[in-house]
Amino acid sequence: MKTAVLGTGSWGTALAQVLADNGTEVICYGIDEHQVNDINENHANSTFFNAPVNPAVHATMDLSEALKGSDIVLLGVPSTIIPSLLNQMAELLDHPVIVINVAKGFHPTTHERLSVVIEHSLPEAYRTAVVSLIGPSHAEEVIIRKLTVVNAVSDNEEAARIVQELFSNDYFRVYTNHDVAGAEVGVAVKNIMAIAAGALEGIGQGDNARAALITRGLAELTRFGTALGGKKETYLGLDGVGDLIVTCTSRHSRNFMAGFEIGKAGSAEEFLRTNTRTVEGISACRIVHEEAQKRGISMPITDEVYAVLFEGKSPQKAIIDLMRRDLKQEGN
Repeated sequence: MKTAVLGTGSWGTALAQVLADNGTEVICYGIDEHQVNDINENHANSTFFNAPVNPAVHATMDLSEALKGSDIVLLGVPSTIIPSLLNQMAELLDHPVIVINVAKGFHPTTHERLSVVIEHSLPEAYRTAVVSLIGPSHAEEVIIRKLTVVNAVSDNEEAARIVQELFSNDYFRVYTNHDVAGAEVGVAVKNIMAIAAGALEGIGQGDNARAALITRGLAELTRFGTALGGKKETYLGLDGVGDLIVTCTSRHSRNFMAGFEIGKAGSAEEFLRTNTRTVEGISACRIVHEEAQKRGISMPITDEVYAVLFEGKSPQKAIIDLMRRDLKQEGN
């Protein structure tokens, strides 16, 4: 079973190695010549890792070569690129494939979940199912084969099981989950909380504050997710509290580090002006804030992160305003 991994970034490379470790034929497609050559010639991806890559992982800059004969296509690119990449796929594919999404976010204009974006962008003749491979994970740990557990999420049970078996091994375990809406919303909203957690550390707050942020962030995430059709129990699993913990506590997280830099600077202005890395929580914050306002969902942490990112509010003032909100009973 051949798998094409579209994207030679950190997560695409790490997941390609999982497949290669499992004896699966895998080829990566990338647009960065240095990364492609590094993978092929040096069995490395030094742009992201100081670690070797399984020599069975190959890369190409030719999308048609990557797609030819592939049974599964994994989209290892930022969410903003997915629609245009799917349009290119539709012109090149001559058979249906299982599409695996690993990005976490929403369509920037329609606010659709990413599995819906894929279904709308890639004709049914070229896809048998859409599966999201998501959960608490950092590429920096997967590439050195540290223990990781994630979910294969799909309303197609057979496709989820195929992806589960394809990726699972001694260090990478995959569960299946069929709450597509709940899981996709959970892993997108947690990025907003990670920005907040990083900001707390950036301004010098401690473990007490982080524990409170994660706990109240979970409550907020659950409120929003269930309002959009997710199941409450999903948020007590890998795509809820699991992903929230790892993203809000690790410097491997781009969202956490974005928040840290903003907190340390006392403003988001410089970070937003100079940042060149994909930080999914920034666009997710705008979308979730707008959707919550439209639906009347209480999202105080998201509102304050939005104010810091898009309205020039200082992180210190945002924290004070959260602490001085009307007092209430927990659970509300």
